[in-house]
Amino acid sequence: QVQLAESGGGSVQAGGSLRLSCVASEYTVNGACMAWFRQVPGKEREGIAKIFRGKDTYYHDSVKGRFTISQESTLNTLYLQMDSLEPDDTAMYYCAAVGTRRYCPFPKPADFTYWGQGTQVTVSS
Repeated sequence: QVQLAESGGGSVQAGGSLRLSCVASEYTVNGACMAWFRQVPGKEREGIAKIFRGKDTYYHDSVKGRFTISQESTLNTLYLQMDSLEPDDTAMYYCAAVGTRRYCPFPKPADFTYWGQGTQVTVSS
């Protein structure tokens, strides 16, 4: 049974940094299509970054230049380095994975099969 477990969330002041981790079980991160999503209450979950085959990346305009998605195959872990955090980055962050390695869709929630439980990020001004 595939499991994704996020960690690394917390409270930080604006301008600070956090690194989120997502450890995968029964799922090989290397070469996979994985993404980070975030959601605030009352709004839809949005995809903010994805990575495919360890090198093809996508970033939502709102995080481009501030967030970096990466993976460590030896640890079977997906990361999201978040720098220059802003209050608008406050949200629950989720990692997600696709069940195929043939393609990597635009990060819409419906196209991702496996999900973690989420980790809260709170940025204060």
